[in-house]
Amino acid sequence: MKIAIVSDDGKTIGSHFGRTRGFVIFEVDGNKLVKQEYLPNTFTGHARQMEGRQNIDRHGTVIKALSGCKAVISHGMGRRIYDDLINAGIEVFITDEVDVKKALELYLKGNLKDKPDLACYH
Repeated sequence: MKIAIVSDDGKTIGSHFGRTRGFVIFEVDGNKLVKQEYLPNTFTGHARQMEGRQNIDRHGTVIKALSGCKAVISHGMGRRIYDDLINAGIEVFITDEVDVKKALELYLKGNLKDKPDLACYH
């Protein structure tokens, strides 16, 4: 399975999903790390400079880019992308954890808590 974690530097969890520089993508088999890569963000609405545009699909490209992931972990995100990821069948965790590896460990143990109240409504 694959897990995507929002991160600007590959080590700390980014505080804004849409404005992140990229995603650390972990591929795991059971609890064993198989592969880790960094996927630069070229697909969120913010990365594509689509703020303020009406009647466009802002989240289709990010849903497609992360469609192979079972879960997405972030320190913050807008409520619309939160809901869109869930509707696409991707688990979403907004966490107050800031360390990428610690969040992965918590997720794999089933101890990562989702805090949707940290979502913003912009």
